[in-house]
Amino acid sequence: MKFKDTTLQHIEFGNEPVDQYYCLVDKRISPNGLEINKMKLTDPRNIDQEFRNHGMLMMFTGDEIESLMNRGDLDRENLHESLYNLALQEGVIKED
Repeated sequence: MKFKDTTLQHIEFGNEPVDQYYCLVDKRISPNGLEINKMKLTDPRNIDQEFRNHGMLMMFTGDEIESLMNRGDLDRENLHESLYNLALQEGVIKED
């Protein structure tokens, strides 16, 4: 997978950092990002699988993102690229 095949999507379910989600999404599966309104209709017991089916590669809350930034694992100025690199390092994806 190449960097250009991914997008960073920010999803808000509230105003607190724990209600903010940052998702690295495979654009080959969901070119316009995750369709959250459709996914809200999914049985909550299957929501993780639904996210994966729609191309979600990694998902972190705002608190988790902040923690990863503080540890130096993510770059605030290049969040999308640094999440992509983290996915590579963790073996979530492989570079073509």
